[in-house]
Amino acid sequence: MGLLGKDRGGTDGPKVTEFQVLESLRSVKDPDLHKDIVTLGFVKDLSICDGAVKFTIELTTPACPMKERIEGDARRAVSAVPGVTQVNVKFTANTRSSNPFQDLASLPGIANIVAVASGKGGVGKSTVATNVAVALGLAGARVGLMDADIYGPSQALMTGVPKDQRPALQGNKMVPIERHGVKVMSIAFLLPDESAAVIWRGPMVGSAVKQFLTDVIWGELDYLVIDMPPGTGDAQLTLVQTVPVSGAVIVTTPQEVALIDVRRAIGMFRKVNVPVLGIVENMSYFVCPGCGSRHDIFLRDGGLNAAQEMEAPFLGQIPINPAIPRGGDSGIPIVVSHPDSVEAKVFREIAGSLAQRIAIHATESAAAQATKG
Repeated sequence: MGLLGKDRGGTDGPKVTEFQVLESLRSVKDPDLHKDIVTLGFVKDLSICDGAVKFTIELTTPACPMKERIEGDARRAVSAVPGVTQVNVKFTANTRSSNPFQDLASLPGIANIVAVASGKGGVGKSTVATNVAVALGLAGARVGLMDADIYGPSQALMTGVPKDQRPALQGNKMVPIERHGVKVMSIAFLLPDESAAVIWRGPMVGSAVKQFLTDVIWGELDYLVIDMPPGTGDAQLTLVQTVPVSGAVIVTTPQEVALIDVRRAIGMFRKVNVPVLGIVENMSYFVCPGCGSRHDIFLRDGGLNAAQEMEAPFLGQIPINPAIPRGGDSGIPIVVSHPDSVEAKVFREIAGSLAQRIAIHATESAAAQATKG
């Protein structure tokens, strides 16, 4: 997007060809897919005029954490071509869809469905789901956030939806409420007040989850993030039997009592063939604001150790910070209220790593299908 290198003579210098530019870009590798961006088909709309080279790089996700690295490598590669005086790079994204269940039809317009789950309650699963969803949206992705915790819905509060706001209707379908650039749907929007209890048997919970998937006008989404209830019950089974889930993110705290349930949750998702995209360790440690020293309130690196034991990716550690629950109570997630904080940075990194994992799964799945075909 800027000028690289010095003038090499303009129209009087060596003529730059499309072949030369593409050959130079073959040196630029996608660090996750381990192939060059030309072979992957990422280079679009290449044009050359008097030494000025313009092209677009189409990423596999708007939330690609390697964007700056790829851009820098591409600029350096093209600027080294004799005769090039300017390099202008634009970026677009075409989110790859990861569907590990070929026998289940995808929801129209939704590229990927991500379940954020936990083996037990109280580990901050909803907080992680909210901040990751909003972080993906801030990175440019089209995101929906579905609250599948029917008995204990919290996304209305955490996203700041006014208590009297209800979803609009289009025909017999509901329109999700948009907050912080994310489309949100929760059973809380349909209850008479926030203190109303949902006293339903299991099949009714499954029916509600199915309705939120199929009777809500989600539109075009790169990611539908689903805040699951804790455990391994009706909501989880309904989800994986209704739609192709791209993968699950498991949230835990470091202590052993939480990690026991992490192993159960991972075992459940693997049993129904849902890829485990990674483990997030919440409330990992506390940094003293006075002295800056780290204090491990619970067991240190419990989530990391569990990820290694279960051979699952580890997505990150979220420190304890009172601003995080305050953000949940106020309806302004910390990635919005304190975007420059360490915690917001961690959430953005987790969101980027999640998008990476989905893109890798999607590419590998497409390659496997092509081989079979």
